Amino acid sequence: MTQETTRAADTATSAMGPRQKVLVLYLATSALDSDVIGWSLYDGTGRTSPTTGDSDEPPYGTGLAALRDGWRLIQAAQLIPPYPGHEYDVSFLKHEFFFERIVDMGARTP
Repeated sequence: MTQETTRAADTATSAMGPRQKVLVLYLATSALDSDVIGWSLYDGTGRTSPTTGDSDEPPYGTGLAALRDGWRLIQAAQLIPPYPGHEYDVSFLKHEFFFERIVDMGARTP
């Protein structure tokens, strides 16, 4: 096999390997069953190209709904109490949860 043939075979094989999809949900509270107030989706499969603000509706109503649909929770929000006197300051969305789904590129799954 030539180096070019080997490289082409490696590329074809890697294209059919598993890929990760990452879903970031910002919830109203630290509870997984609270409402989604913000979200981002990153598709490592290349099958879709979601962008920020491309939907008015979140992909799931709660983090629990994402779990029930097969997403795996890989990071939950760190609970940090506000400093005294800053309880009502506006800042970043602090209840951030990361989910992942591994997609086999050889299978036809969403």
